[in-house]
Amino acid sequence: MFSKEEAQQIKKEFWTAFAEAYPRKWLLYDTKIKDFSFKFYIDNKKAQVLIDIESRDDEKRKIYYEKIESLKTILLEEFIPEAIFERNFYLETGHCNSRIWVEKTGISLYNRATWEEIFDFFHENMDAFERFFYEYQDYISDLEINT
Repeated sequence: MFSKEEAQQIKKEFWTAFAEAYPRKWLLYDTKIKDFSFKFYIDNKKAQVLIDIESRDDEKRKIYYEKIESLKTILLEEFIPEAIFERNFYLETGHCNSRIWVEKTGISLYNRATWEEIFDFFHENMDAFERFFYEYQDYISDLEINT
């Protein structure tokens, strides 16, 4: 087990090494859609690349999710075959998001031997999510276009 300070240092080293391995600017929060973001997640058991739709306006959250869900076949066949869709994903805080993600298990932030595998997973899947988003951005972002 690591102390809080040691864990923070390992996280910092991990993200620095990832940025050096794949030096590019990721889309992440710069989607131009409020409360619609792309995220990397890593802990001691799994890594995830995800789209989070976090709008507190349930109707907007539902519309954005349904737009992506209407493109599910394309996302799965052309970009990320393992993507998981969850309309109502409850956070530990009790807040409900909609989430689309892909996950890799059997790796750990605290095992440097798995870092390269995690970096490749992050790069491959975030790149695919971004390409999908850029291809369908106009449709996804326009609340006036129905699914």
